[in-house]
Amino acid sequence: MALSRRALPFKLAAAVLTFVALLLALRGLDGSGGELPIAESAGGGAAAPPGATTEQRVSSLEAQLAADPADPEGYGQLGLLTLQQVRESGDPALYAKAESAFDEALRIDPENFTATSGLGSLALSRHDFRRALELGERARRINPQIPLNYGVIADAQIELGQYSAAAHTLQRWVDLKPELSTYARISYFRELHGDIGGALAAMRLAVSAGGDTPENFSYVETLVGNLHLTRGAYGDAHAAYRRVLAADPDYAPAKFGLAQIEAGRGEFASAIRRYREVVRVLPLPEYAIALGDAEQAAGRNTAARRGYALAREQIRMETARGVNTDAELALFEADHGSPSRAVALARGGWRYAPSVSSADAYAWALSQAGHHERALELSREAMRLGSRDPSFLYHAGEIARRAGVPARAKALLERLLDQSPRFNPLLAPRARAALAKAG
Repeated sequence: MALSRRALPFKLAAAVLTFVALLLALRGLDGSGGELPIAESAGGGAAAPPGATTEQRVSSLEAQLAADPADPEGYGQLGLLTLQQVRESGDPALYAKAESAFDEALRIDPENFTATSGLGSLALSRHDFRRALELGERARRINPQIPLNYGVIADAQIELGQYSAAAHTLQRWVDLKPELSTYARISYFRELHGDIGGALAAMRLAVSAGGDTPENFSYVETLVGNLHLTRGAYGDAHAAYRRVLAADPDYAPAKFGLAQIEAGRGEFASAIRRYREVVRVLPLPEYAIALGDAEQAAGRNTAARRGYALAREQIRMETARGVNTDAELALFEADHGSPSRAVALARGGWRYAPSVSSADAYAWALSQAGHHERALELSREAMRLGSRDPSFLYHAGEIARRAGVPARAKALLERLLDQSPRFNPLLAPRARAALAKAG
C-alpha cells in the first residue's frame, strides 16, 4: 500500500522538489525572464564548477557564506540546496539544516523571497500544509511575478482540499510562465479528478518544457510511467521506466515502478530483488511497504514482517524530524497494526487537511475498525472528484460491500479490475474475491 499518495503523493512530492531545483536555477528572476548566477555572493568565493554535485555546490556556497555571512540570498540558496539533498538522500534529518539557513536569510532580510518561498516548500515536505499556504501567500506578496512560488500555493491548496482555489492558482501560473513543474502539477490535478488522459497530455507538455537535463527527463518519464501503471497500461509503463533506467540506471523511482509491474505479474523473486535495491538506496515507507507486500504475497511472512518493521521505523523517524505522518501512519495501522489507533490518527489528519486523500485514509481506517456506515460516508467524500487511483477504488468498493451496498461495491470493484487488474499482489486477489461476494 503506497503511503506517499496519502499526504504528499509521490507525484506531488516530486513536483515540490522539482520546484526547489528550478528555483535554484532561477535565482534573481525579476519577472522579465532574466537570471542571475546561482549562489553568487559579494564574498568573492569561487562558484561551484558546471556539473558539480549538490554536495559540492553546498560546500562551495558554505565557503562563500563564511567569507560573506551577511548575504541573505546565499542563505536562501543554501536552504534550497539542502532540500535538494533531502530529495537525493531521503534523509529528513536535513530539514533542520534547511530551516536554519532560511531563518538566517530572513533574519538578515525579512522580505527575502527565496527564503520565504523555500520555507513554504519545507513546510510542504513536512506535510504542514496550512503553514505552507501561509508562506506561499507571503512570498507572493513579496513578488507576485515569480511563477514557481505558485507551486507552493497550489500544492498546499490541493492537500487542504481547496480544489477550486488550486485550479485558479494553477491558471495564474500558466498565465505567467508555464514550465515543467507547472505541467506536472496540472497533471496531478487532472489525475485527482480521474482524467488520466488529460494527465498524460499535461506530462507530454512537461516533457517538451523540461529540456534535456537527465534529472528532468527521469522525473517526467517516471511520472508518465506511473500514469500508465494507474490505467493498467503495463507495457507502456514498463517502456517508460526502462527509458529512464537506460539514461540513469540508479534512478530509484523508476526501479520501484518496474518492481511494481513484476510483483503484479507474480514475478516475486525479481520484484523482491529490485525492491530491496531501492530500499537500500532510499528507505522510504512506501518502498518498504511494497517490499513487505511482495514478500507476503510470495509466502515469505517473516521477511514481510521485516519490511513492515522498516516502514514503521521510517515513519517514526519522519515524525521525529517534524513531518506530520498521521495520514500515512493511519493507513499503515489500518492494514498492519491497530485499527482503533488508525481511526484516531486518520480523524486528526482529516480535520487538519480535509482532502480526498485524507478522506480515503479515514474511511479505510473506520472500515477496518468495523464502523462501516461512517466509513461509507467518508468513502463517498474520497471519491467525489472521480479518482481512478487503484487504492481509492479498492477501498471504496470493499467499504461499500461491507456496508451492505452491493451495487456500488460491484461497480467500483469492476471499474478497478477492468482498469488495473494487477495493481497490487496482495490486494488484487482480495478485490476479485470481494467482487464475487458483491455480485
